[in-house]
Amino acid sequence: MHPVHACIGLGANLGEPAAALRHAFDALARLPATRLLAASRLYRTPAWGRTDQPDYVNAAALLETALGPQALLAELLDIERRAGRVRDGLRWGPRTLDLDLLLYGDRIIDLPGLRVPHPHLHARAFALVPLAEIAAAEPFPGHGCVADALAGVDAGGVVAIDAT
Repeated sequence: MHPVHACIGLGANLGEPAAALRHAFDALARLPATRLLAASRLYRTPAWGRTDQPDYVNAAALLETALGPQALLAELLDIERRAGRVRDGLRWGPRTLDLDLLLYGDRIIDLPGLRVPHPHLHARAFALVPLAEIAAAEPFPGHGCVADALAGVDAGGVVAIDAT
């Protein structure tokens, strides 16, 4: 398989979220047949969906990978598990680590458990702001590129908290 660019969204709001994201960047860099091309700064963002929880720390990573999309997703889920993530079925609830496969090259994928582009990416400033920092020109099927999608959302409330 030829390597493709894959965009990963990272988020956490339990425990030590900034440390969890930094450890996740390290884990992404160690994935087989994968190179970490860029890691965004960390951003503090208000909780989305369920607002009765702590603010999130969000970030994005740009990978070059020869892993297929399902294999990459399996690796992301394994990183989450090792970070203490328990999938309890609570949608948009608090978590120690969340890794989302946002974009996989210019592919559109609709499989059980895997939809790429991520179905809500175009509306989520907390994912688009860090992603645009490192991958503004990446193709975003149905929306042009990442920068085009970011131009269509209100990014207020997404604040950089440090450099990685």
